[in-house]
Amino acid sequence: MPLLSSIFVYPVKSLAGIQVSSWKVTEKGLLHDRKWMLIDSNNQFLSQRRLPKMALIKTELTESELILSTATSGCISVALSPQDGTEIISTIWKDQCLSKTISNEADQWLSNFLGLECKLVYQPDEVNRQVDPVYASATDIVNFSDGYPFLITSEASLSSLNQAMGLHIPMLRFRPNLVISQCDSYAEDSWRKISINNIGFRLPKPCSRCSVPTIDPETAQTGKEPLTTLNRIRKWNKHVYFGQNALHDNTGELTVKSKVSIIATGPNQPPL
Repeated sequence: MPLLSSIFVYPVKSLAGIQVSSWKVTEKGLLHDRKWMLIDSNNQFLSQRRLPKMALIKTELTESELILSTATSGCISVALSPQDGTEIISTIWKDQCLSKTISNEADQWLSNFLGLECKLVYQPDEVNRQVDPVYASATDIVNFSDGYPFLITSEASLSSLNQAMGLHIPMLRFRPNLVISQCDSYAEDSWRKISINNIGFRLPKPCSRCSVPTIDPETAQTGKEPLTTLNRIRKWNKHVYFGQNALHDNTGELTVKSKVSIIATGPNQPPL
């Protein structure tokens, strides 16, 4: 029986994540997952694709604060529930998203560390950003993730990829939310519906990978792997794939070591 082996929350889009043993699931996904993001002077979202150094900014959550820190710049905190802020229409890929500013002090701290003028913004609770209707229902909503509330990977798939590379890169490179153990490598390619802790998940689309997995999260240095090997063994229709995007049917709480029930399967996606 597959098990949920790891849970990762990424409070700020493209900054370092937090590994947790249990976590609440809200209508938008894991509580506080990508509720915040950085935008540039054109209100475009920032990510490690453009600024690998973002990987070096650690995140921490307390009951009342989001804390950001680096090895060289100390730390800064902002309120989890800001009471004001300026509304900004931020752009994530093709989506125009209502967001709000939080702290001029945090903006300056981040701009100084990254060497680029930027702002930290958050998505107000009342804002509902819809998931791509081609793959989701009208009620599926998300914070500031690229497109889906969950990314699911498996330990066996990473082990197989590492063996093909002759390397040992960590799962953090792929920035998953949920990691599954005790299944075959790339078994998740065939999963369509699964259930964990009575929360149902739909897996409508495999995750195509960009340059982010080539960035070492500890040093922000970039290399050629795993994209070189993924291009050799996981390429389809001009893209490479690792992991599955997922949507959830209900709220609840997820806990590590919970059983993962495979409810429905289908042809492998991508068809490899």
